[in-house]
Amino acid sequence: MLKRALSIAEAALSADTPEAASAGFFGAVRGLGASYLQTRLYRRPITPLTSEAHFAAGGVVARIAPETWRAGTPAFDYVCFENNPLLEAIRGGMTRYRFSDFAPRGDKGYGTYWEAMGEAGIADAVCATSYGRHRTIASLHLGFLDPDLAGEDALAVQLAGLMLTEKLMTFSPLPSEDDDVRLTARERDALAWVAEGKSDWEISVILGVSETTARFHVDNARKKLGAVNRAQAVARLAAARLL
Repeated sequence: MLKRALSIAEAALSADTPEAASAGFFGAVRGLGASYLQTRLYRRPITPLTSEAHFAAGGVVARIAPETWRAGTPAFDYVCFENNPLLEAIRGGMTRYRFSDFAPRGDKGYGTYWEAMGEAGIADAVCATSYGRHRTIASLHLGFLDPDLAGEDALAVQLAGLMLTEKLMTFSPLPSEDDDVRLTARERDALAWVAEGKSDWEISVILGVSETTARFHVDNARKKLGAVNRAQAVARLAAARLL
């Protein structure tokens, strides 16, 4: 899974600008049916998080969408201001999810939402978000034509998306996470096995240590990288070209 995610993110990780990183990433996922991309690099508002405050924070790096998909049009304004179920994920600090996790397609209450999203060619979408210091946020919204994107495809894209958002963080003019992050060899190895989907017990067997020690190495690596969870830690390490 990690190798596949790295192959998807490769063009983004080698890009010299945030725009080029976004374009390179979209080019890598078009073969999976990607139809829409939006990347942002912004500061989270200090005021209570509302749809209006979230939109006003700006910071759009790239938006690949139909010309008709823009602020002021009925469909765009509906999903951004009138019925935005994604605020819950942002408040919760989630790093990756599918839009349908918060707006179930089988729920009639979201029928208009998905009809509006359809105008942008989005039948479902995945999000990847990185959280940095000083309320800095980098996010990716990636839409797909097929609402039934396979679970393995979605996971690979989300992990690659986290690598992209971590790369976007490096372009921020705001203070970012410390560059001089030093992981021990065991911490890096343990996190690399997390990226391969291994459990703490499996990692302990591979490294020849106790399960508690394996968990300790993973958690130490996550904390040193300033990540909120293991998925972000893996993405942060990959973005720094340390995997």
